[in-house]
Amino acid sequence: MRAEVSTLFGLNVYTDKGVYVGKVNDLVLDPNESKISGLAVGKINPELFNNTNKGVILPYRWVIASGDIIIIKQMAHSFKKDAKEPEKESD
Repeated sequence: MRAEVSTLFGLNVYTDKGVYVGKVNDLVLDPNESKISGLAVGKINPELFNNTNKGVILPYRWVIASGDIIIIKQMAHSFKKDAKEPEKESD
């Protein structure tokens, strides 16, 4: 998938299930590979992330398509954990 880097700024990000994730604020570039390695997403959906920061970085490998919007794979295990579920302690 090739696109000009500048066309990605400001695009809304949705999952492949149609859930709004946030808006692209910046990109994480890998200069050694000459490719995008992540999307810095702001205005994030608070229902998806346990994150009090202003944004998250999503791996670019999750991107399925980009155009007028960006569609990423639904990665349920990477998003918000259920508050009712206690965290397991490791031995």
